[in-house]
Amino acid sequence: MSASALPVASSVWDNQRDPSVTTGLESLIRQNFSPLKGLRIGLVTNPTGVASDLRSTIDVLAHVPGVKLVALFGPEHGVRGDAAAGESVANARDSATGLPVYSLYGRTKRPTASMLSGIDALVFDMQDIGSRSYTYITTMGGCIESCASNRIPLFVLDRPNPLGGDRVEGNITQPGFKSGVSPYPIAYCHGMTVGELARMINGEGWVSTQGMCELRVIGMQGYRRSMMWPQTGLPWVPTSPHVPRAETALFYAATGIVGELSILSIGVGYTLPFELSGAPGVSASAMASELNKRRLSGLKFRPMSWRPFYAAYKGQLCGGVEIVITDPVRAELTRVNFEVMDALRRVSPNRKLFAVPSEERRMFDLECGTDQVRKAFEAGKSASEIWAAWNSGSRRFRDQRQPYLLYK
Repeated sequence: MSASALPVASSVWDNQRDPSVTTGLESLIRQNFSPLKGLRIGLVTNPTGVASDLRSTIDVLAHVPGVKLVALFGPEHGVRGDAAAGESVANARDSATGLPVYSLYGRTKRPTASMLSGIDALVFDMQDIGSRSYTYITTMGGCIESCASNRIPLFVLDRPNPLGGDRVEGNITQPGFKSGVSPYPIAYCHGMTVGELARMINGEGWVSTQGMCELRVIGMQGYRRSMMWPQTGLPWVPTSPHVPRAETALFYAATGIVGELSILSIGVGYTLPFELSGAPGVSASAMASELNKRRLSGLKFRPMSWRPFYAAYKGQLCGGVEIVITDPVRAELTRVNFEVMDALRRVSPNRKLFAVPSEERRMFDLECGTDQVRKAFEAGKSASEIWAAWNSGSRRFRDQRQPYLLYK
């Protein structure tokens, strides 16, 4: 790779620091675990469930006097993070604690009555990344439903939204497009913590059971809605293999939707997951010029060439852009998905955006929460028109979520 093609090294969050935030787990520790004393606990977690000293929530709860940790529940990627994206997680036994591990990402996506047998309460502790399509939201909703059905309480240990609590972007999932990547009628970037989302899912009756779950959110201290991840002072643990850094959450929102279509490489399979957009035969300079002339707030696009190590276009030279976020507060992140699609068809008009397998088109629609985005592209509408229509429901969601917010 030539020097001119090297990626930008500086962080979009350089020089942003603030006092530390206390997570829900740390709040529980400060309470000497009193809410859980005398209970047999099932824990839903993964490697992102950590204390401030980076001990796993598993190892913390396994050694608390008066609290009996009896089972673990594994979401996508598993409780120890050893399963690939989309890979089915199997029931197993945790080698470190000897506890049974029940899969919530295999034949069932929610705890069954037999899994919950002998459990007094379920504890949920996982880091979300702020976008609707991340499957941990689906996992949490399944836990709410199962706890309601089996009449056991659910404790959610809250953690920050790395995109901040003020970013609300995108449509509300439309009827007929509910799925594991769009499980509830929420905006694509919802601007809520997992605890706030749990309150909304439960309070709005979005689970298919009679009555609500007995839900208790163990809240954070020192968290403000305006905070993005670096301002929390918390260490980042990769939430999945392709989200290695906190700022990757920004780029996931920017290209995760178009990444369902194999017409583009978005950097997954290279060193910059979700930070690139391009394909073999695309002029990097033309793509960058086309995107930069749109003057999108808080964003610049740099010509870039790369060869993915695996995934889409493995080993092939791709031309396109590196997405550079110059102002993460002002940038409309999810709009980037549609702008890069529009730019691609302008600089490479012979490419058909949706000339992909039907399952890819379906996944694109599910991520969008509607088929109207695809149909608008097929009708030749511009990215700005498509974005305006798709984002029109975000204000309504911002108002709808208000009663469930915990942090002002």
